[in-house]
Order: sequence, then C-alpha cells, then structure tokens
Amino acid sequence: MQAYMKSTMPYHGVPMPLIRKTSRALFNDYAFESAEQWRKDVLALWHGARFREERYVAIALSADKRARAFQTMDALPMYEDMIVSGAWWDFVDEIATHRLGALLAAFPKPMRRQMLSWSKGANMWKRRSAMLCQLNFGQDTDLQLLYACFEPSLGSKEFFLRKAIGWALRQLARTQPEQVQRYVAAHPELSGLSRREALKHIGPAA
Repeated sequence: MQAYMKSTMPYHGVPMPLIRKTSRALFNDYAFESAEQWRKDVLALWHGARFREERYVAIALSADKRARAFQTMDALPMYEDMIVSGAWWDFVDEIATHRLGALLAAFPKPMRRQMLSWSKGANMWKRRSAMLCQLNFGQDTDLQLLYACFEPSLGSKEFFLRKAIGWALRQLARTQPEQVQRYVAAHPELSGLSRREALKHIGPAA
C-alpha cells in the first residue's frame, strides 16, 4: 500500500472497508458537542497521525453525518489545512469532491469566490481541489466556475493538474457530452492527457 501510494508516511496495512467499519464504531462514543470542538478534534487526529490510515479516520470524522450541521464556511480553513498538509491525491480528492462540493452546494457565493481564488494560487493541491469540487454535480455544474478554475492551469505541465482537468471534463460528459466536446474543440491548448480523459467515453465532436 505504501509503495502504491508513493507515501513517506507508513501504513498499518488495514483495508479501507475495515477502516470505515472501525471508524463508525469509534465515533459511536464521540460527542458531537460543538463545531469548534469537532474541528479541533479532526485536526488533532490529522496532524497527530503517524500512519496513513489515521488520516483516513480523520477524514471519516469530518464526514460523519452527525457533523452535518457543522459543515459551514467555518469548516473551510480546516479542509484547506488538510489539503495543503496532506498534499497527495488520496486525501485531496476525497475532501475536494465530497466536503468542498457539499460546501459549494450549500454556500455557493462565498465558496465560488474561494474556489476562484484557489484556482489561481501557488498551491497545486488547492488548484486541483477547485477543479474537482463539482465532480458530482452533473447537470447542476456551474460551468462558468468550472471553466474559470481550469483557466489558470491550462498551460501547466503538472500531471495532477492536467489529470484533474480531464477527469472533471470526463465526469461532466456523463450528463453534458456536447458541452464537453465544444469546450475541447475551443481549447487546442489542452494537454493531450486532459483531452484524452475528457473525450474518453464520448469521442470528439462530429
């Protein structure tokens, strides 16, 4: 597992289904008393982790249904911390697609501003997160926001950014294939990787 993930942080070797099951059992005794305490505890787990699975548990605590009322803009700095310090796709993609996506759906105006800002910043993982936060939105995707988040990274040589653009477009193609074909045709500067991923299941426009 450590070799596959190219991780400097070691693994216990616990498979993900068992991590989820164990986390649920542990959280039965956790008191969701306040949003502030929950954020502190999530980050304590995160930064105190010595093994990678412990960070998966921190992500699971952040996603617990009993913390639904805590998923406000006040939680964004916590997720930003986890994205920046985690700095690898297994952490970042889970937080971006589920936690940031939920915040964007609930608080579109402030989240839109934040994601636009992240997309232009120096941190690659925040850029990737801004591109992927609408991955599960389908027909409800804010295309203007999505394409604006792509724009600063269209010329990037960074694999994880090129892959994110392609992945986001490929997912969008599930519900809006013609939109994706038009976008790809209008942007010859897209990398080969992004283009292949975007058109993987739909092909180029006729």
